Amino acid sequence: MKRLYRSETNKILAGVLGGLGEYLNVDPTLLRIIFLILLIPSFSTLAIVYIIAAFIMPRGDVY
Repeated sequence: MKRLYRSETNKILAGVLGGLGEYLNVDPTLLRIIFLILLIPSFSTLAIVYIIAAFIMPRGDVY
């Protein structure tokens, strides 16, 4: 069973996008580029979602 978690090995800020990339089997760099492109028109709403996800998602070394 796959679990969504913050990546401890593939992280830049908090590991949210690295963990999401591992969960979806997608390159985390691609997710980071998409995140940055969507961050501009979202008026920082996406940044708030990222911060909330960083607090809610468990760390990867827990499993």
